[in-house]
Amino acid sequence: MNFNNRFRNFMMGRYGVDQLNKFLITLGLIIMVISMFFPNIITYNLSLILIIICYFRMFSRNHAKRYKENNIYLDYKNRFLNIFKKLKLNSEQRRKFHIYKCPTCSQKIRIPKGKGKICITCPKCHAEFIRKS
Repeated sequence: MNFNNRFRNFMMGRYGVDQLNKFLITLGLIIMVISMFFPNIITYNLSLILIIICYFRMFSRNHAKRYKENNIYLDYKNRFLNIFKKLKLNSEQRRKFHIYKCPTCSQKIRIPKGKGKICITCPKCHAEFIRKS
């Protein structure tokens, strides 16, 4: 119990663990395991550097800088994940809809499948064209 109090006092005012730290420690451990099966000094050193950076961030007292770094990481992570979310949404929509481009203004128009030949009016330029849905 004495150790818990000492550790709590030591960590008081320090930054602690955030999403970037979790990512760095996970990546470092994965690279370390890979370097155990395929021995290479570069991968081993890279894993150690990532783990050291993680601990440096965890014990840092500069909250503003660590918070900013974490926000930048989360921004890039969300951009990366949004690419896959858009691909998933597009594939779901292509099952239920045909997506046509207007011949005059190239506006994308979504038409439900299974309606036969229909006259499509572009909502942007009001051009009409006939397509099979």
